[in-house]
Amino acid sequence: MRFQLKCFVLILFLLFPLQGSAQAQEAVSAFRATAFPLPRFVSLGSEEIYVRAGPGQRYPVEWVYTKKGVPVEIILEYDVWRKVRDFDGHVGWVHHTLLSGKRSAFVNTAAEISLSKKPIVNASVLAILEPKVLVDIEECAGGWCYVNASGYNGWVEQKNLWGVYESEEFD
Repeated sequence: MRFQLKCFVLILFLLFPLQGSAQAQEAVSAFRATAFPLPRFVSLGSEEIYVRAGPGQRYPVEWVYTKKGVPVEIILEYDVWRKVRDFDGHVGWVHHTLLSGKRSAFVNTAAEISLSKKPIVNASVLAILEPKVLVDIEECAGGWCYVNASGYNGWVEQKNLWGVYESEEFD
């Protein structure tokens, strides 16, 4: 019953946001298990992850991820469960212990992109990355990310990656 009440409160909050009110803050905090920002990108921390229809083991498994390191976007939290969205737009719930803070991304372009030696346009090209190639992100700054793609390290424009926000910076 408590879970149903929280779901009802969340739906009301989404339909009728109470900007800046204590009631709005209380409704949001009921669905915030951490102080980390929402949404945020993380990666899959295990080779086999069951994605469920809801936040709990009583919900049916919708599908299974089978590759560690794939980026997902956390869009909601509930207790120890995280609602995630993947590159293809699929949404489901996973246990927080199966996620990793290690950052990764997919090349999100229709054409090949350059892995550059320096974070500038027209820098020396180290490798060519195909669409949907998975890369590990080391850092992002100034619109560029330093990545590792199958042993090749270099810079790619941040706008070409799904797994990092366009203005996000970190190291």
